[in-house]
Amino acid sequence: MNLRFLNPLRWRRSLLLSVLLLMLVLWFGFIDTYSVWTRVQLNREKKELVRETNRLQTETADYHEKIESLENNPGVLERLAREEYGMRKPGETIYRIQE
Repeated sequence: MNLRFLNPLRWRRSLLLSVLLLMLVLWFGFIDTYSVWTRVQLNREKKELVRETNRLQTETADYHEKIESLENNPGVLERLAREEYGMRKPGETIYRIQE
């Protein structure tokens, strides 16, 4: 019986290097904590989070502009109170028209 195949010390160097290289590629590509696959997924998630952060910063800037206009312009505040909350001045009569 030929036991040479079962003993890794008897294998040819090229086969040993190929097996070692394959194991390293699999390890660093998929198994390791900081594998290439994990890095690609984290990079994709980072890009998505950066996009979401930019969108939220733009939205926050819009809200700051609205707050500033409400604080500095009493006409805007009055219009908002009348349209959104149905408020009126004393003595006024409001007629609502539904479409």
